[in-house]
Amino acid sequence: METKNLKYYSELQPTMVTTIQISNNLQEELSKRKLFDRETYEEVIRNLMEDTMELNEQSKKEIEQARAEIRNNKYIKLDEAKKRLGI
Repeated sequence: METKNLKYYSELQPTMVTTIQISNNLQEELSKRKLFDRETYEEVIRNLMEDTMELNEQSKKEIEQARAEIRNNKYIKLDEAKKRLGI
């Protein structure tokens, strides 16, 4: 079989296959996250990891935005927020 025309989630690379133990509950949760029936658990896990990395990048942007607001005095102190909210 010719493999040069096959495409995988990542580039064709020699990989070592290993087995991991997971609970039945986790396997069920991973199965629910499959985008299509033949998607492998590896692909599901990679997608989850990718989502986490994206979230981290988004969080970094939000933190930098908050720091910029503080530098530009675009914030209110906790006491003022409580006062405005009647707490």
